[in-house]
Amino acid sequence: MLYLLGVVVIALAILISVSLHEAGHMLTAKAFGMKVTRYFVGFGPTIWSFRRGETEYGLKAIPLGGFCKIVGMTPQDDDVEPGDEKRAMWRYPVWKRTIVMSAGSVTHFALAVIAIWLAAMFMGLPNKDLPNPLPAHVKVVECVVPTDAVRECAPGDPVSPAKQAGLRDDDKIVAINGVAVPDYAALVKTVRDLPPGQPATISYERDGVAGQVRADLAAVQRKPLDDPNGAPITVSALGVAGPMLPPGVPANVTYGPVEAIPATAGYTKDLAVGTYEALKRIPDKVPALWTAVTGGERDKDTPISVVGASRLGGEALENGVWQLLVLLFISLNFFVGVFNLLPLLPLDGGHIAIAWFERARSWLYARIGRRDPGRVDYLKLMPITYAVILIGGAFTLLTATADIVNPITLFTR
Repeated sequence: MLYLLGVVVIALAILISVSLHEAGHMLTAKAFGMKVTRYFVGFGPTIWSFRRGETEYGLKAIPLGGFCKIVGMTPQDDDVEPGDEKRAMWRYPVWKRTIVMSAGSVTHFALAVIAIWLAAMFMGLPNKDLPNPLPAHVKVVECVVPTDAVRECAPGDPVSPAKQAGLRDDDKIVAINGVAVPDYAALVKTVRDLPPGQPATISYERDGVAGQVRADLAAVQRKPLDDPNGAPITVSALGVAGPMLPPGVPANVTYGPVEAIPATAGYTKDLAVGTYEALKRIPDKVPALWTAVTGGERDKDTPISVVGASRLGGEALENGVWQLLVLLFISLNFFVGVFNLLPLLPLDGGHIAIAWFERARSWLYARIGRRDPGRVDYLKLMPITYAVILIGGAFTLLTATADIVNPITLFTR
């Protein structure tokens, strides 16, 4: 039930965000005097609508987004009625059209920033003072699973060598057989490189006091660290999990209303950098998505669709990590806001780019004494627009399919 609730919460949050995106276009267009004839939530057959003034508002049957209709978005539009010629959007100054077309993304950014500020006060933001990478503080597990399977301990599984040796939760492992392990990844690699089933000397720190134990490592089947899709091999295991936060160090830090402002700015900056890097990686992740669809392992760094985001929301609520729903809401809004500003038709950024191209070209032609070539013919750009729609649609379908047949999961069930 909690899983279903989490799915619904994220799906509804996305729908509301997109509806507000379209409301941003509509309200700014109306403020400038442009004519807006329709504002609908969803697509497909109309379920319910009403008219107020010159605009029809309503709800469609398929709750996948929304739209608003602004008269005369391009000079080629034939939806301008007699008497409304001056209210056609394309006739307005470029700065007004830019505000209208960017209002959707600005709405997404505003939602994300407000959510970050509220999260900073009531939920906490990631602690920026955490060491990176984290030292090898560990949690001692009850057993080691002999096979390469993600499951709970079962009767007959070997007892954890770390538990038998007397290690405890939050101990910081500093060396294995005298080989320093600065972080948890180094700990795993060092242990796996040892002969399976052999004893090892574990140097650790507990409450600032150094100690040393001898543990008889277990022999288990695991996939190679350098080949996650490879066949399992026999390696050594200590029976610990991690990395754990150092004792007394919080994962998140909360702030007062004023202190939350710079914290929000810092988190937003990190989010912007992360979004830019994610957009750059999209072409490289297409083969990984195809691998996931055709039966291979799902790369956790691949993009997710609305389906994937909703499933992660369900998992988060089911496992009591409601904070992840907030972070998903923030990340999705910021990503959609940036994506919509890309200078490609039919995205908002494509319309903005064309408007400023027209303005720059008119300015240049005036300076060199040539006749203004006028507006861009959108009809000539339709092949490019269709190509963008086709590629975007195929990518969305691929991502949604991967999220259905081989979804990313953050929790072990």
